[in-house]
Amino acid sequence: MNDPVVTDPQLYRVVWENERVRVLEYRDAPGNETHLHAHPDSVMVTLSSFQRVITAGGREVPVTLEAGQARWLDAQEHQGRNVGRTATHSLFIELKEPRPGAPRTDAPLGPSAS
Repeated sequence: MNDPVVTDPQLYRVVWENERVRVLEYRDAPGNETHLHAHPDSVMVTLSSFQRVITAGGREVPVTLEAGQARWLDAQEHQGRNVGRTATHSLFIELKEPRPGAPRTDAPLGPSAS
C-alpha cells in the first residue's frame, strides 16, 4: 500500500493515531497533484470548499465539495489534482480494521455521500 504520508509528505500529515484509527490532515494549493497512493476505508471531513479530479485505472472523477461536509471513502488507490481556484483542506479518519467479508469490487472512485 502506498502510504500518502510517504508519497506526498508536503501535503499529508498525521494528526493523531492509535491501534484502530489514523487521522490525516491534507492541504494543497490550486494545481497541486498527489502521487499514486492508497487509503483504507475512511471518513473524509472537508474543512474548505474545493474542486479536484481523482484518477485511477484509467478513470477520472470530478469532485466538488463544500466546507463542512463528511463523506465516506471506500478503500482505494488513486491520485488527485486540485483543479479549482481554492486550496484544499480536509481530514481523513482512516480505519485500520479491514471491512468484514470480501473487499468491495464495485466501490466508487473518490468520496461518496453514503
